[in-house]
Amino acid sequence: MQFDPWNPEFVAHPYDVYRELRDNAPVSFFEPTGQWLIARHADVNALLRDRRLGRSYLHVASHEAFGREPEPEFQEPFWRVIRAGMLDVEPPVHTRLRRLVSKAFTPRMVESLRPRVRKIATELAEGLAERGGGDLLAEVAEPLPVTVIAEMLGVPEADRHLLRPWSADICGMYELNPSLDVQHTAVRAASEFGDYLRELARARRDQPGDDLISALAQVADEGDRLTEDELIGTCVLLLNAGHEATVNVTGNGWWSLFRNPAELDRLRADPGLLPTAVEELLRWDTPLQMFERWVLEDIEVGGVTIPKGVEIALLFGSANRDPEVFPDPDRLDVGRADNPHISFGAGIHFCLGAPLARVELAESFGALLKAAPAMELAEEPVWKPGYIIRGLESLKVTV
Repeated sequence: MQFDPWNPEFVAHPYDVYRELRDNAPVSFFEPTGQWLIARHADVNALLRDRRLGRSYLHVASHEAFGREPEPEFQEPFWRVIRAGMLDVEPPVHTRLRRLVSKAFTPRMVESLRPRVRKIATELAEGLAERGGGDLLAEVAEPLPVTVIAEMLGVPEADRHLLRPWSADICGMYELNPSLDVQHTAVRAASEFGDYLRELARARRDQPGDDLISALAQVADEGDRLTEDELIGTCVLLLNAGHEATVNVTGNGWWSLFRNPAELDRLRADPGLLPTAVEELLRWDTPLQMFERWVLEDIEVGGVTIPKGVEIALLFGSANRDPEVFPDPDRLDVGRADNPHISFGAGIHFCLGAPLARVELAESFGALLKAAPAMELAEEPVWKPGYIIRGLESLKVTV
């Protein structure tokens, strides 16, 4: 098998191909997408911190000057929303946005959310157990982070059912060479979500509450520190990043444990291993397999010159299985102590919500271990077709 992100067999198990890339072609050109694939941990880690790369190039050049075709006109509403968030901008705009939002994600603020996260996780896990099982993804993995981030933002409970579909549709645009249908769906979702948040933010400017949208809406009134578009883009990013990865880590993680029953038994016998288990599940089968960046000036990686104007694809899933960094990397070890995985990224775009994700994951896994100690897999799951954001369609279990 070769690197083929559209092949369901590769999506289900890319790790043998990654091993071949690390050993024989750690820096290689992938013709179908015009990207350079970077497979080794040391290179991925260094490039995430390299200021000669950017999530975007539009802060230094136009599409035409960079030798790229402008996006189709119908995509404009999508990119208007997305490029106003901090993930798709570079300093100094990124620095300003991150500083404003980071106040909501300090370790102290996140830790103060733990009792609420634990309560939600416990209710969801106990509900699954009382029903004798079900779809762990739909009934536990998805509701927990969506509820937490919706409460943080201040989205009314009656509207929260809209968030997950919007997010899933928006994230479709991030896949490699998305179909025209996927593109139009993403544009529609971004427009609808953007309009919804714009109306909510304006209401919160007039009648603020104790939530993040209210706080950001007040900032938007203070001169040029935060525009309305930046507020919308930031909130869309917080929803997408604030739950998409957590949902998939939960699903991928339980599927990993079911495939490694000795490690699951070990975790059941010693829940004190939860903190290291969470890190190991993030490493062993990370939901974000690839992170793309643009080359803003010529660079050299592993003896290969990569010219300005092209895109590199940092293979997180491969880096997290690199034997140069992780002893016995293909073995799941819930007690692995030294675990410098890069599932949350590195450098200025390191995931702002990583502390919250860790709290949610630890509480979710802990609640399920307690409420459903004999939980078993009901049927082998199927992977979604997406590769960059990689997760399961469902995870049916019995209790």
